[in-house]
Amino acid sequence: MPRSTNSVASRARRKKIMKLAKGYFGRRKNVWTVAKNAVEKAGVYAYTGRKQKKRNFRALWIQRINAGVREYGVSYSKFMGELSKKNIQLNRKVLADLAMNHPAAFKAVVDKVVK
Repeated sequence: MPRSTNSVASRARRKKIMKLAKGYFGRRKNVWTVAKNAVEKAGVYAYTGRKQKKRNFRALWIQRINAGVREYGVSYSKFMGELSKKNIQLNRKVLADLAMNHPAAFKAVVDKVVK
């Protein structure tokens, strides 16, 4: 029996990778082996980037909260410690938004926590 290869599936697999490599520079966009490696590496960077994005936003929120509470003479760590002691369930994202966009509401939270 003659050897059978599924060229339809092979072509589809290659087409999928080449489509993902569209817009790359040089041989990365039109040579199969180079494009395959470039797309795989891009996937690794994308995966890592999704994790780093979460870290970066958390750091940004902490900086904003810290800047907000320093106006009232409190440090970030003391503020967050008191927040958890008083059992106030506000996460860093919400607190940072209040500090930036709603200073009156943030002041009310700080007054409730500190006093």
